Amino acid sequence: MPSTYRDIRQSSKLLNVRYDVRGPILEEAQRLEAAGHRIMRLNIGNPAPFGFEAPTEILKDMISNLPEAQGYSDSKGITSARRAVSQYYETEGIMDIRSDDVFIGNGVSEMISMVLQALLNDGDEVLIPSPDYPLWTGATTLSGGNAVHYRCVEEDGWVPDLEHIVSQISERTKAIVIINPNNPTGAVYSRETLESIFEVARQHGLVVLSDEIYEKILYEDAKHIHAAAIADDVLVLTFSGLSKAYRVAGYRAGWVAVSGAKNRATDFLEGLTLLANMRMCSNVPAQHVIQTALGGYQSINDLILPGGRLLEQRNVAMKLLRDIPGVTVQQPQGALYLFPKLDPEIYPIENDESFVIELLRQQRILVSHGGAFNYPATDHFRLVTLPSVRQLTKGIDRIAEFLADYRSRYA
Repeated sequence: MPSTYRDIRQSSKLLNVRYDVRGPILEEAQRLEAAGHRIMRLNIGNPAPFGFEAPTEILKDMISNLPEAQGYSDSKGITSARRAVSQYYETEGIMDIRSDDVFIGNGVSEMISMVLQALLNDGDEVLIPSPDYPLWTGATTLSGGNAVHYRCVEEDGWVPDLEHIVSQISERTKAIVIINPNNPTGAVYSRETLESIFEVARQHGLVVLSDEIYEKILYEDAKHIHAAAIADDVLVLTFSGLSKAYRVAGYRAGWVAVSGAKNRATDFLEGLTLLANMRMCSNVPAQHVIQTALGGYQSINDLILPGGRLLEQRNVAMKLLRDIPGVTVQQPQGALYLFPKLDPEIYPIENDESFVIELLRQQRILVSHGGAFNYPATDHFRLVTLPSVRQLTKGIDRIAEFLADYRSRYA
């Protein structure tokens, strides 16, 4: 019988799914590295390569618990981890989150995908900020939904445009995403902003999905307010974890906590539990350190206070960028990134992906283009502020050199 050969193609579900933070630009960087070039990676918020190691207590606790972490756990997570998350929110004044309302996952990214799969029918719409963390858009699309982006206003410190949010709502809108502190802009939302978003959610019956992974990385007088603390008559799913504040990105220890109108979400929560059961459980060794992390000494405070590495690096990077002609950047109140704007009159960029690939090839600096974060204009890029002051100074000096050449060529 003759053999039949045909091309094996990717699923049509991936047709409109993008994740440009790890797309063609990274592939070009890997090609250059394979050719022997050293690349300064300013594209991903990965603390470990820049000397931000996990706290010793977390390492010791994981090692000591390895003998008890060899089998599957409850699909929602081990009891001590879920109880620690619940108690953490209690200390934040949120009494509505019990341990049974907590699902432990392999980082926030897994929980985002699981929640959207459990929530969305084909064609349902999710309101997502622009710029966004692109996993939200990709996971919405992969779950059969449509990502509808609402505008955040740069001149107002990247605060969401409430009128634009309302204008984007349709009968298919199911949920609204809040990323606070924001990636990539570093904006931290006031109580007034959050209350306004909740009023929209209340009027239109929307679920609030609050991504708070950077909640502990705040600068100066910025104050983070949990979405779950705003109202109890709206269903809220709060996403957070250890990867950033505790510098254990590779451990994959995150969670989603359910609060608010749980009485109206019984069927949805059954679906979320079903998906948790299907993947058996999350990484068990990492679950054992959640209690230690949340209950122990908060070492992130040493890094964000005056004199701390993260604050100092943010300040230096921001000043160096602002010193470049035609570059402006809003001061981030939190997170690990800067999202500078290039004046289009000085830098006429037609394709921002091509622009950052050109930067990569000329200066061996890897950043992410604004389009990777579903930002519609071609005049922004994102870089991380994790490298040391010395590394950042060298890197931004090379960016300045590239931009000077760009101005001379395109002025």
